[in-house]
Amino acid sequence: MKWLRQQLPLLLLLAVSLGVSYLLWRHEQENAATTMQAELDAELRNASASITQRLVAYEQMLRGVQGLFAATGSVGRKEFRAYVDALQLGADFAGIEGVGIALLVPTAQKSAHVAALREQGFPDYAIRPDGEREHYAPIVQVEPFIGENRHVLGFDPFAAGPRRAAMEQARDSGNAAITAKTRLITQAAGDDGAGFVMFLPIYKDGSPHDSVEARRASLIGWVFAPLEMNSLMASLYGEAVLATDLRIYDGVTPSEHTLMYRRAAAGDMQENAQKNAPESAPFEATEYLQIAGHPWTLVVGMLPGFAARGGVDKSQLIGVSGIGLSLLLALLVWQQRTGRRRAIALARHMTQELRESETRFRRMAQYDTLTEVPNRALFSDRLRQAITHARRDQTRLALLYIDLDSFKPINDTFGHHAGDQVLREAARRMQDCVRESDTVGRIGGDEFAVLLNIVEDEHDAFAVAEKIRQSLNAPLALEGNRVSSISSSIGIAIYPEHGSDDAQLSRNADDAMYSAKALGRNNAQFCSLKS
Repeated sequence: MKWLRQQLPLLLLLAVSLGVSYLLWRHEQENAATTMQAELDAELRNASASITQRLVAYEQMLRGVQGLFAATGSVGRKEFRAYVDALQLGADFAGIEGVGIALLVPTAQKSAHVAALREQGFPDYAIRPDGEREHYAPIVQVEPFIGENRHVLGFDPFAAGPRRAAMEQARDSGNAAITAKTRLITQAAGDDGAGFVMFLPIYKDGSPHDSVEARRASLIGWVFAPLEMNSLMASLYGEAVLATDLRIYDGVTPSEHTLMYRRAAAGDMQENAQKNAPESAPFEATEYLQIAGHPWTLVVGMLPGFAARGGVDKSQLIGVSGIGLSLLLALLVWQQRTGRRRAIALARHMTQELRESETRFRRMAQYDTLTEVPNRALFSDRLRQAITHARRDQTRLALLYIDLDSFKPINDTFGHHAGDQVLREAARRMQDCVRESDTVGRIGGDEFAVLLNIVEDEHDAFAVAEKIRQSLNAPLALEGNRVSSISSSIGIAIYPEHGSDDAQLSRNADDAMYSAKALGRNNAQFCSLKS
């Protein structure tokens, strides 16, 4: 007992040191989790943007064919083949199996239609599947007319199934529509890859189509493009760079049946990734896309090795170091029992250093290290608090999503150091445009968000957005090199009109930002949805 009383201060010191080490270890684990989630969110956003941009480009390609019909009234086989050949379908249109035309044929004209196609050099032409229907929509031409594409003439995608649903949607809306997950008719036996088809309606030249009834009355057919999912995604990514698992599902309910694509870590073949990748991961990020009026679900999950990549999780190092320092401190105190004051001072100094380290770690977990503005986690927390206060006080707030236009060329031209300088300057300019009570945050890459805690109406929010946009447009010098401006696309969502919670408000602000990009960039747009 006497020995225990003598050593009690030493044991207490060791316990305190180990306790502080435990707290730092635990805090680093939480910080690593936040960082990994933020990286998954950034990977998801990049994937979403790449897919959306590529499919918008494909839609524009089909609109070119639609415009060809509108300009000429009708398009012959040679003219259509020449037009598609001029597109030079290759790497820029990866995944597209061809471009084709399906004509609307009433039952009364079926026999004459079949006879006409046979006279054009297709003696075995017939509409399939068989059966009497009010209307047929057989494929009459597909280019390039090679390989499996030679066997699709006469196939009627309007007969039934997901193709008919997409064709009716395109016909009634006047816009592009895609099918649900389907097997392409050109797929070889044994190929279980997913595909889908994009349709765009063709109307009679000069006929009105400003209503559903008018569009149905003036419809003459569809231009379409079948797309193979694995080829499409391979052209966007190639091999995965991060230890992440990207999955794309048809619709909003992820399942094995709706899975359209899966990409796992670098070096894995697609089929191995689909067999071996886990159905869920400790950290995942999910986003819902609207592709030509059809929903897709994107999920990015963490694979084994993600936390170790780049030393994201340093909790093990902190834990071992804390234990080692604690034991070393206890040993020094035990060896220098006669120098009690010195030992106490050393303990206080170490404790202070640990507290300062904890403070630094806490700041790293909440603030972006490059721009020193709140990161996604802290910004999301402030947004939720602001919505709670606005709901209680019956006030309004505004959420701005800001994306720097053409940021990648700055990195490519001047280097990543210059790109970092642009991001820091952009964050500073945004902070100069808002009140101290507002929050500017970096949510990933070249995307920022601004929280305006209290606004009177949409004009207040738009005025701040324009002030930010004009401030970013001011010229910027990069180590002697002059950049003309940092233009931006800004999406604006107002609480409660555009969302009753942080998730809905963020989605609508993000959609508005993409609308600003679609309208030519360097502008601000409000969310078009009402809560």
